[in-house]
Amino acid sequence: MAKALEQELMQYIHQLDEAEKKSILQMLKTFMKGRGSKADRVSIEEYNQELQEAEAEFEKGEYTTHDEFVKHIKKW
Repeated sequence: MAKALEQELMQYIHQLDEAEKKSILQMLKTFMKGRGSKADRVSIEEYNQELQEAEAEFEKGEYTTHDEFVKHIKKW
């Protein structure tokens, strides 16, 4: 299956001009960059822990409102 897919891709690639090949290459690089690495991913347990911590901070009033944030960024 993979071999047939690779052959079909190559048939199309050979028909492209240089600009089209560069465009396809950039698209593929973007796809790969968007994947990230497994090291960048967190487990469901870690994700849930982060949510619980964020909810606890919110319940303690440890957050910035939109209006506060807007006032802060106007100082930049």
